[in-house]
Amino acid sequence: MAALERNNKILLDLVRQPGNTLCADCGSPEPDWASYTLGVFVCLNCSGLHRNLSAVSKVKSIRLDHWEDSLVEFMQERGNSVCKTIYEKCIPPFFYQPQQKDCIVLKDQWIRAKYERREFTGENNSNEAYSSDQFESTLWKKGRDNKQFLKRIFLLSHRDFTLRYFIKADVSAPQRFVINTLCCCCIQRSFLLIISVVHTQSKAPKAVISMKDLNAVFQPEKIGHAHGLQISYLEDERMRNLFVYHEDGQKIVSFFNALRATRLAYLLKKHPSLRASDLIPQLTTYCMKEGYMEKTGPTQREPFKKRWFTLCSVNRKLLYFKSPLDATELGAVFIGTESHGYSASGSSGRSTRGGRWHCEITLQTPDRQFVFRCEQDQDQREWLEAFGTVISQPMTPEDYSNEANLRRGK
Repeated sequence: MAALERNNKILLDLVRQPGNTLCADCGSPEPDWASYTLGVFVCLNCSGLHRNLSAVSKVKSIRLDHWEDSLVEFMQERGNSVCKTIYEKCIPPFFYQPQQKDCIVLKDQWIRAKYERREFTGENNSNEAYSSDQFESTLWKKGRDNKQFLKRIFLLSHRDFTLRYFIKADVSAPQRFVINTLCCCCIQRSFLLIISVVHTQSKAPKAVISMKDLNAVFQPEKIGHAHGLQISYLEDERMRNLFVYHEDGQKIVSFFNALRATRLAYLLKKHPSLRASDLIPQLTTYCMKEGYMEKTGPTQREPFKKRWFTLCSVNRKLLYFKSPLDATELGAVFIGTESHGYSASGSSGRSTRGGRWHCEITLQTPDRQFVFRCEQDQDQREWLEAFGTVISQPMTPEDYSNEANLRRGK
C-alpha cells in the first residue's frame, strides 16, 4: 500500500512538471492518464483513443490504477517533452495538429499518425504524398439540390493550385445488358463508344476550385457523419459549400491535410516574402458563430423567415442560408467597425410584426438596418457577443475592399 501511494504521488508530481501539464495529443489541461508503453501523459478523451492502439499504447489512470516501480521509472525517463522530440520530430508545417475542441476523427488520426504509423519520426517519407503534383481521393459528396450523397472523384493539383471534382465514370447495368445481346462486331463498336463516352466524362470536371479562397473544416454534427468535411469557396462573389465524407477516417483526414498543403503552396507563391509559419493561421479558419435566426426583409414589413446564419471574423461577413446544408448562400452582410456606422443591439418582448421568436437583434449598417430574432435568450447573448467582437476589430485594407465589393454588388 505504501508503494502504491508513493508511486501515485510520483506520477502526480510528474504531471505538474513543465511539458506534462497539458495532454500530449490535444493540449487539454491537467491530464490524469498516461500511456506506460509510450511515456506520455494524456487526457481522458485521448486515453480512449490510445486504447484503440493496443499494439503500441497501453494506458493507466495516474490516480486510480496500480503502477509498478518499473513503469513509474519509465515515465520519469520519458514524459511529454521527450516524446515530442521522438514522435513529432518532422511534422510538415501544413499538417493539422488538433486541439481540445476538435472532432474525434482529427484526434484519432493525429494519434495514429504519431504513434502507430510513426509519420513524423523521420524514419520514412510518408508525408511526401501530401505535397505531390496531384492528390486524388474518392469521397461521398452531397448533391447540390438534394440530400443524397454521391461518390465523386476529387483531384488536387499543386501545378495550378486547384481542386477539381468529377462524376465517377461507370457503365450502367442497362448498357452492359445491351452489350451482351449484340454480335461480336457490334460489341466491339459499342464497347469503344462507351469507353469514349466514359473517357470524355472523366476529362470534364464538374467544378474547378481555386485555392485562393478555399477553406475546409470538419463539421460532423452538421453533415450527420463522424467524418463530415465542409469545403467552402467563393464563386461569382458568393459563398459555395461542398459537404463530403469518407468512411475511412485516415483517408478523409489525409485529404484534409492535402488541401492544407496545396493552399499553403499557393499562399507561399502569392507571398514570397513570408515564411510558412506566418501563413499557417490562414490555412483553416473557423466561423465564430453559426445557427438559426429569423430574418425579416429590408422594409421590415415582410414576414420573418427562419434562416441558417454563419459569422466569420476573418472576412467580417454574416452569411445566411435556407438550411445548414445549402450549397449557396442566400445573402451576405458585411460587418465593419463602430466608427464606420456599424452596431448591434438587442431587445426582447413580443412584437406586432409576427414571427415565432421574440429575442430580437438589430444590426445597424451604413446602408440598412437588419432585424433578426433568436429562439432563446442565450442565443441572443451569444450572437450579440459575436457581433460585438467583430465590430471591435480594426479593419484591414482587404476588409475595406470586401466591404466595397459587397456594397457594390447590391
